[in-house]
Amino acid sequence: MIEVLIGSGRLPEYSHPGDAGADLHAAEAVDLAPGQRATVGTGVSIALPDGFVGFVVPRSGLAAKHGITIVNSPGTVDAGYRGEIRVTLLNTDASAGYSIAVGDRIAQLIVQPVTRARFIRVERLPGSERGESGFGSTGYSSSSDEPTGQTKQESRT
Repeated sequence: MIEVLIGSGRLPEYSHPGDAGADLHAAEAVDLAPGQRATVGTGVSIALPDGFVGFVVPRSGLAAKHGITIVNSPGTVDAGYRGEIRVTLLNTDASAGYSIAVGDRIAQLIVQPVTRARFIRVERLPGSERGESGFGSTGYSSSSDEPTGQTKQESRT
């Protein structure tokens, strides 16, 4: 159970059984010109228990249909934060503006348990199959410049 304080917004809600993300709604109207970003209030503050985190992520429909995404996705809501959840939206469309009305679904909130790491300084790291290979290290398919999506291990099996 998560305690929620509603200032001027709506309670986060899951649209369908089994959904991982609960919809966050705009508590204010905003017009986003092409390429513009704005921080939009949800009117929602939450009290996550220690050991949990909330991630604010884009809604796929807004991204696919209108080019609206979240600048710092995922946005992190720490357990100790008690302020309003605000969402920094970006209109990636180069030619069309987008209007957000009060009550529109603008993002999703995913709540997950957190494992806290203990960081230890070492002189060197143990080896691995991947090593220091980074972006694009899994290669590209021969028919296009798109990544294959397979890891080195998967391509061997």
